[in-house]
Amino acid sequence: MEDAALTRDDIAAAYEAITPHVRRTPVVAVAASDLGLDPALPPVALKLEQLQHTGSFKARGAVLNLMRRAVPAAGVVGASGGNHGAALAYAARAAGVPATIFVFDFTPKAKVERIRSYGANVRPVAGGFDALMAETHAYAEETGALLVHAYDQRETLMGQGTVALEFLQQAEVDTLLIAVGGGGLIGGVAAWCAGTPRVVAVEPEAAPTLNHALAAGAPVQAPAGGVAADSLGPGQVGALMYPIAEAHVAESVLVRDAAIRDAQALLWDRLRLVVEPGGATALAALTGGAYVPGDGERLGVLLCGANTDAVGF
Repeated sequence: MEDAALTRDDIAAAYEAITPHVRRTPVVAVAASDLGLDPALPPVALKLEQLQHTGSFKARGAVLNLMRRAVPAAGVVGASGGNHGAALAYAARAAGVPATIFVFDFTPKAKVERIRSYGANVRPVAGGFDALMAETHAYAEETGALLVHAYDQRETLMGQGTVALEFLQQAEVDTLLIAVGGGGLIGGVAAWCAGTPRVVAVEPEAAPTLNHALAAGAPVQAPAGGVAADSLGPGQVGALMYPIAEAHVAESVLVRDAAIRDAQALLWDRLRLVVEPGGATALAALTGGAYVPGDGERLGVLLCGANTDAVGF
């Protein structure tokens, strides 16, 4: 296994490399009362990373992978619930190389269409995460295509870590709330923060990959269901991110599917922001009460994705 240690210098270099190719997404300060929180709290900083190219933060890691790694004539291949696939397809189109994306057979139509819109070949797979990864690895071995992992890849972690670098240039916060699936995002964020500000992991109760790993002392299989399963349900966190999370994630909290849906509806109702379930999960920890901020605590929340089917609140 390659060395997972990431430094701020690594992430800063990644940011310099990808800056011409990704968006600097905005941060908005929202009154705590507008989110149904104690009005005495400071405004909550929401980073609107759902406005990133392809509709999620994953464009950062995908672009860096194609900049830093040699891409063969067979192009690139990835396994995805949707967002990584769209990001990889986008990066491949920009680089002029072919992309093949294996997706779950339950991947939302909006995500499949987004992937295809960037010119990638989409291959649905039945049978869950293990079957998805098996098909992807087999294709890479047969064709020689470069496999770009959604979260368990050093370049992916570095790219996603640039979100934290950028966020902390835009807002002063004591705590960042970050949704977790396979852990590429929170691994990169925690590597950049290294304890300051605090990083809190937020996961659905139905897909508690990092929560179970931290309790076990190592990555372990966990349930992979619920409303955010397509983006936050790989079943196990990555091996590369785990030591970073163990060292630098301050707390892990779980939220119910109903709280995620309520957070989606609140973002639409109060701010007219459309996010997918995974994108609303970090906020759901606040609005659903799973994370209770201290007096005067300055909070930052990453809204990480918006690839969803029609809004139905």
